[in-house]
Amino acid sequence: SAGVELYFFMKYTRVWIPDPDDVWRSAEIIKDYKEGDKSLQLKLEDETLYEYPIDLQGNELPFLRNPDILVGQNDLTALSYLHEPAVLHNLKVRFLESNHIYTYCGIVLVAINPYEQLPIYEQDVIYAYSGQNMGDMDPHIFAVAEEAYKQMAREEKNQSIIVSGESGAGKTVSAKYAMRFFATVGGSASETNIEAKVLASSPIMEAIGNAKTTRNDNSSRFGKYIQIGFDKRFHIIGANMRTYLLEKSRVVFQVRSCGAFSFFFLLGAVFQEFNSLACAEDFFYTSQGGDTSIDGVDDADDFEKTRHAFTLLGVKESHQMIIFRIIAAILHLGNLEIQGERDGEACSVSSEDEHLSNFCSLLGVEHSQMQHWLCHRKLVTTAETYVKSMSLHQVVNARNALAKHIYAQLFNWIVQHINKALHTTVKQHSFIGVLDIYGFETFEVNSFEQFCINYANEKLQQQFNSHVFKLEQEEYMKEEIPWTLIDFYDNQPCIDLIEAKLGILDLLDEECKVPKGTDQNWAQKLYDRHAASQHFQKPRMSNTSFIVLHFADKVEYQSEGFLEKNRDTVYEEQINILKASKYQMVADLFQEEDTVPTTAVGKGAPRISVRSARPAFKAANKEHRKTVGHQFRNSLHLLMETLNATTPHYVRCIKPNDEKLPFKFDPKRAVQQLRACGVLETIRISAAGFPSRWSYPDFFNRYRVLMNKRDLSKNDKRQICQTLLEDLIKDPDKFQFGRTKIFFRAGQVAYLEKLRADKFRAATIMIQKTVRGWLQRTKYQRLRRATLVLQRYARGCLARRLAEHLRRTRAAIILQKQYRMLRIRRAFQRIQDLPPGTPPGGSLHEESLYIYFCDKYVRGWLARVRFRRLRAAAVVLQCHLRRLRAQRQLRALRIEARSAQHLKKLNIGMENKVVQLQRKVDEQNKEYKLLNEQLSMLTSAHSSEVEKLKKELQQYQQSQRGDDNQLLSLQGEMEQLRMELEKAHGEREVIEDSHGKEKDLLRKRISDLEEENALLKQEKEELNRRILCQSEDEFARNTVEENIQMKKELEEERSRYQNLVKEYSSLEQRYDNLRDEMTIIKQAPGHRRNPSNQSSLESDSNNPSICTSEIGDTEDVIQQVEEVGMEKAAMDMTLFLKLQKRVRELELERKKLQTQLEKKEQERQKSQVIETKTQVTPEHEDFAYNSLKRQELESENKKLKNELNELRKAIADHATQNNSSNDMRDSYNLLLNQLKSANEELEVRKEEVLILRSQIMKAAQQKDMGKNMESISPNASWPNSDRHVDQEDAIEAYQGMCETNRKTEDWGYLNEDGELGLAYQGLKQVARLLEAQLQDQRREHEEEMEALRNQVDLMQEELEKQQQAFLQTLQLSPEVQVEFGLQQEITRLTNENLDLKELLEKLEKNEKKLKKQLKIYMKKIQDFEASQTMVPVERRSHERNMQVAVQRKEKDFQGMLEYYKEDEPLLIRNLITDLKPQAVSATVPCLPAYILYMCIRHADYINDDQKVHSLLTSTINGVKKVLKKHHDDFEMTSFWLANTCRLLHCLKQYSGEEGFMTQNTAKQNEHCLKNFDLTEYRQVLGHLSIQIYQQLINIAGGILQPMIVPAVLENESIQGLSSVKPMGYRKYSSAVAEGDSSYSLDEMIRQLNTFHSIMCDQGLDPEIIQQVFKQLFYMINAVALNNLLLRKDVCSWSTGMQLRFNISQLEEWLRGKNLQQSGAAQTLEPLIQAAQLLQLKKKTSEDAEAICSLCTSLTTQQIVKILNLYTPVNEFEERVTVAFIRNIQKHLQERNDPPQLLLDFKHMFPVLFPFNPSAITMDSIHLPASLNLDFLNKV
Repeated sequence: SAGVELYFFMKYTRVWIPDPDDVWRSAEIIKDYKEGDKSLQLKLEDETLYEYPIDLQGNELPFLRNPDILVGQNDLTALSYLHEPAVLHNLKVRFLESNHIYTYCGIVLVAINPYEQLPIYEQDVIYAYSGQNMGDMDPHIFAVAEEAYKQMAREEKNQSIIVSGESGAGKTVSAKYAMRFFATVGGSASETNIEAKVLASSPIMEAIGNAKTTRNDNSSRFGKYIQIGFDKRFHIIGANMRTYLLEKSRVVFQVRSCGAFSFFFLLGAVFQEFNSLACAEDFFYTSQGGDTSIDGVDDADDFEKTRHAFTLLGVKESHQMIIFRIIAAILHLGNLEIQGERDGEACSVSSEDEHLSNFCSLLGVEHSQMQHWLCHRKLVTTAETYVKSMSLHQVVNARNALAKHIYAQLFNWIVQHINKALHTTVKQHSFIGVLDIYGFETFEVNSFEQFCINYANEKLQQQFNSHVFKLEQEEYMKEEIPWTLIDFYDNQPCIDLIEAKLGILDLLDEECKVPKGTDQNWAQKLYDRHAASQHFQKPRMSNTSFIVLHFADKVEYQSEGFLEKNRDTVYEEQINILKASKYQMVADLFQEEDTVPTTAVGKGAPRISVRSARPAFKAANKEHRKTVGHQFRNSLHLLMETLNATTPHYVRCIKPNDEKLPFKFDPKRAVQQLRACGVLETIRISAAGFPSRWSYPDFFNRYRVLMNKRDLSKNDKRQICQTLLEDLIKDPDKFQFGRTKIFFRAGQVAYLEKLRADKFRAATIMIQKTVRGWLQRTKYQRLRRATLVLQRYARGCLARRLAEHLRRTRAAIILQKQYRMLRIRRAFQRIQDLPPGTPPGGSLHEESLYIYFCDKYVRGWLARVRFRRLRAAAVVLQCHLRRLRAQRQLRALRIEARSAQHLKKLNIGMENKVVQLQRKVDEQNKEYKLLNEQLSMLTSAHSSEVEKLKKELQQYQQSQRGDDNQLLSLQGEMEQLRMELEKAHGEREVIEDSHGKEKDLLRKRISDLEEENALLKQEKEELNRRILCQSEDEFARNTVEENIQMKKELEEERSRYQNLVKEYSSLEQRYDNLRDEMTIIKQAPGHRRNPSNQSSLESDSNNPSICTSEIGDTEDVIQQVEEVGMEKAAMDMTLFLKLQKRVRELELERKKLQTQLEKKEQERQKSQVIETKTQVTPEHEDFAYNSLKRQELESENKKLKNELNELRKAIADHATQNNSSNDMRDSYNLLLNQLKSANEELEVRKEEVLILRSQIMKAAQQKDMGKNMESISPNASWPNSDRHVDQEDAIEAYQGMCETNRKTEDWGYLNEDGELGLAYQGLKQVARLLEAQLQDQRREHEEEMEALRNQVDLMQEELEKQQQAFLQTLQLSPEVQVEFGLQQEITRLTNENLDLKELLEKLEKNEKKLKKQLKIYMKKIQDFEASQTMVPVERRSHERNMQVAVQRKEKDFQGMLEYYKEDEPLLIRNLITDLKPQAVSATVPCLPAYILYMCIRHADYINDDQKVHSLLTSTINGVKKVLKKHHDDFEMTSFWLANTCRLLHCLKQYSGEEGFMTQNTAKQNEHCLKNFDLTEYRQVLGHLSIQIYQQLINIAGGILQPMIVPAVLENESIQGLSSVKPMGYRKYSSAVAEGDSSYSLDEMIRQLNTFHSIMCDQGLDPEIIQQVFKQLFYMINAVALNNLLLRKDVCSWSTGMQLRFNISQLEEWLRGKNLQQSGAAQTLEPLIQAAQLLQLKKKTSEDAEAICSLCTSLTTQQIVKILNLYTPVNEFEERVTVAFIRNIQKHLQERNDPPQLLLDFKHMFPVLFPFNPSAITMDSIHLPASLNLDFLNKV
């Protein structure tokens, strides 16, 4: 950072300083740095002070730290300061705080091994990343795979994904996930499941090539490059694998804490019969590393998985056993006891050695020969050949070399077999290669393997550097930016040191050729040759080691063992013994093979041949063999040529710690790997140029706060950005302007961020100052008001005290006055009371009176004076107070009067008020007029009513006069009645006395009984109350539970039912496709291949791929059995088999047609060679034979039909007499027996007759063809060919024709008698008859042959069905097999019973139909006979239509439409196939449904079941055809959904069932069906409605899905939030530049409006419309939430606010359309809670509790994921701490949430079609002329 400006090193700036423990440590500058200072004053994060020394010569200043807003970026190149500590800190923050294991570094994906299973690799995540640009979503291995797949598809160029890293970093897992992505997205187009085989190769390669090391329990000890091939449609068609440098030495030697290859331990855990020892610890080759067990690894389970993978890849069971034998033999070979002799110069192996015997028996070789040649070797000279004993050391080396060679050959054989299984014959269009290769390695002891590994990484790093540099150069050239050559590290000198002439490998090969060459001599040659090289060093303390300075680190290699490993010496005699093994596979392993050619692949070659990089090689002549180093160099060159011919993508795997602990980050280990894998080199190359890049719109939105108003007024954003940067950054070299982007040097974005933050800080201070001033003023005013209130109350209190004092004073004065008065009064009374004559006291009394009166008047005057003074003071105070208030009001009014707002307020609403008042006056006038009119009407009515009452009163008075006379008579009768009543009273009193006594006695008894009864009632009520309470509680609980359970079962059943309908529709679609294909095959000559469009995207099966139709058809059934369960799946198995039956029939027919076409093509080719004369004869013979065959078939069929009709009549008569099942079954058996006997007789007679007649015809035709006469072509066109001819006449005519042809020899004879013309006329007549008869016979013959084929196919189908059920039951458990078998038998019996019932029903219907027809015909005959006498003869003609028309005019329209059978296709075409929704838009909604029902009703009226069946079938097929043609037309699909539902409702409404007729009118009840029950057709229409609904949802979803993310998440409906958006990402090669193509929320709402208006206009039921929008809003919620969970840039506070506003707009739209009851708003609840979660505080435990209580619709994983993704958009916000996230997880532990992270946006709710009767009657419907339905007649 020497070139960084010094003004960055100011106070409060944060920097990075080196640290021995954490590698880099953060600190803050506490004192400004000035040029020349020797140190920098810092404060560490723990508040300790630190003085950082600065080298003045090198001016080495510490690295600057990025702002917090940039920390945690998805792309490391987006950091402003690009250096090692920034990269390390960014990875650490993402890994530990956010738990993000993937991070981009330019084109590199950095993957950190979490050592924990994460839920980010499910199928939903694959679909979420599929089709997305690389920079749009969070970093992921799926994003890299999608980028490679997309570039391959768009650019049609081969791709490569290079996965590297050290052992334990997760390379193999990353490569496995990449291949899984390709297998899912690019599933194979055939049914071979090639993607499953590609994935199945992984466990095999891990078993034979992986081993436990000190750093990894499952380390790959070889490199592999897997090429996945794709066809032109980019479906997987095959794969190939190349391997590199298997570490064979691990077979015989392992250091401590390491293990041998995994296959040894897997075999030892299961197959102990191959070795005599109990466990792996007893073998020398597997016990050197110590403990052989690994925690959490089940060897037996892994072994079963490996065997299953072998089986899937086609390795036979016998070959698997041989492989296990070879592995066991290697273990026994390591345990041989070698005995030394003659001081170690010779040695031997005991013949009784158990391990030697086991080794020989396992491999099938000669015991004695192997015993001898293990300890001896053959030396060949020019003169002789002799055998020499080997020393103990040589024997051990030879044994180890043999073990390594056997394992290597076995490894190569397995790789070759895997490639053979993955090979395909289809031409490969392109491929994607996945390279899983070892990373840079350095151990305490580094040998030949580490040298080769690091050599390979040097080559890969060179390719990586050049590719990164090339991309940078292309970016600069694309943006037209002048650039200078960037200096990057080129490791070509290091590569030359290794592979150049006389390099390390060359010297090693040369030393291997020396007879007595040693490792020490080779090391000395290296010292002499390369001592001056800058990449080579000699250790100080060793003469056998050397140091190579690699790009990542310097590594010291021990030369011991280099020569032996490079030679890879195996003696010829031992190999020859193995070649003679009795096991063919063992012998084949060691056969001589050619080495791999190293020809380079040209640039234009579309394909690269894939071979194993470690093939078997010759062992016989080791002088001519290539060394291991040479082979590895050649294979590495081939790999580099492959990679250079492809577009590479890089994945760098990082191991965070050596303890394999989850989410623990060791900075030392991480930075070591970052240096080794080239990530830091990428950063350095990027930092050397212009690493930070911003598009002009993004830069404008981010830094618009730094611009002035004058610049913002311009329209050109580019010019505004240029002006701003030229003002802010004075050095023009610090930035460059490209065509679409602005490029910045390192640190410039941080500088701009600092200026932006300063601007925000200044604005914040200004806002804070203003707000604080406002707060203080508000506080002061509040205090002042409070003070005034207090003062007012205080003054009031004082005034009240004064008033109280005054009242008390006044009261005291009054008391004193009264007291004095009383005293004087008493004195006066005493004086008065003196006896007369007593002197009153004289002067004393007068004086007291005077004083009293003076005192009274004086006090009165004083009181009045004081009162007047107080009143004057009060008046003065009131005047001043009123004046003060008036002055204040005057000032306020003046201020208000000056403001324009006051005038506006005065004028607001005045015009409206005037208008309203005027309207009110008008309304009152109208009301007044109305009231006057009503008053006048009331007065007139009142006067008339008064007159009426007067008349009634007069009548009443007259009637009253007559009543007076009656009154007198009545009074007399009353007198008599009184007398009788008095007598009765007397008698009654007597009776009442006696009755009263008895009544008293009874009352006493009743009272006693009532008391007892009351007690009993109370007890009974108590008991009943208790019983009722208990029963009601239990009943309520049971009812609620039963209702909930029934609802769940109903939803499950409905969902399963609709899934079956969906499956049926897909099978029906496949049937239509096959039918179309069959028609194409019939029309076109030759054989055509039909590419299948089926893609096994979701196939994760590990079963062997079976290419038969039977197993292919049962795969769906087996999958349903696994998902739904055996019980439910067994119920639907027959339905699935029935649905698949049609598909298999068409497949069989297609195969037959193909074979027939091939045969016909071959015959046609042969016939072209033969002459015309010889060609006519066999054709004519075939024609004659076919004609005879047709005649025989027709006659026999007529007989059989007659017999069948007789049997049917007999059965029908018998059924009417006796309906018992036994008689029915006997008659049915009788029918079957007679049919069977008739068929047998037919076959016998047919063969006999055909043979005889064909011979006769051949003999006759051979004679005819011998002559030169022209033969009559059977295909000639004859006039009058439609005449019906009898069979015998035709045959006689044909024979006569043949005889006539014989007589044509004698032309003179014919001409003499003039019979030539007669013969010609007769021949013409016969030919006409014959041609007509042949045409009829040909047609009938084809029909009969088709029927016979169908019968054969049915029998084959039944056989396949039985085989399929048998295979299916074999895969189930025994209990389920028994249950499934019973279910199948029940289903079969049920089907047979249904068939018998259908037959019986048909017979009964035919009988009824015939009886009705007979009655109709009898009636017609009678009418005809009656009318014949009245109508003239000349009027009797066939004018049936005119007569019917005359009759119909006299009757009313009954709501029925009549049509003729031949007009049915025209009806379907005009009303369904060719109908446009716009044609009936102005008529009654769902008009086609009403018309169809009226036609059905007429067919029901005339009792024509065939017509009903034909019309409904044609209707359903026509609708399906229209939907298939318009599969992406929303309007057409909605139109037919509405009409199908309306037709279904009509069939229900007019079915005659009481449940559907409750809302019908009497007229509608007259339109009900009378004869037929169409319940089955209602069910078919229900299925069709479900299919149309699902198609409608798919169409609408396809239209809406591209709009959802831009409209809901990215749309800026609230202006002003764009300036606080998070930092942008770098766009990648596949990212399309965003322009005006992004959708807004208004556009999506307009689209929803379009959907709603279309469905409403077409009369779709409101309940269905609600379900449609519920489904669409669920998809909006799922897509938006899934995208939110996978994107860090949208997880911010501003996005939460924007998202909540957008959702509120959608909710408002729902309310506006009255769809709030549909449940659509509830589906948005997860998205609403996610938006609220982004806006809530995230600090304290109270916030955590609030979040947990609020986010009930989000799962725990989704909440934690959003919190981890939450990104502050500026430095004033705070990140979510790890402690807070842990607190959230603690609160959510009790939840039982599903483990999945993303929502299934393809989930579809079960649809309901509630019954919705129509109020329209059939007779009120009008047929528009535009429909062209003139052939329909109203009945």
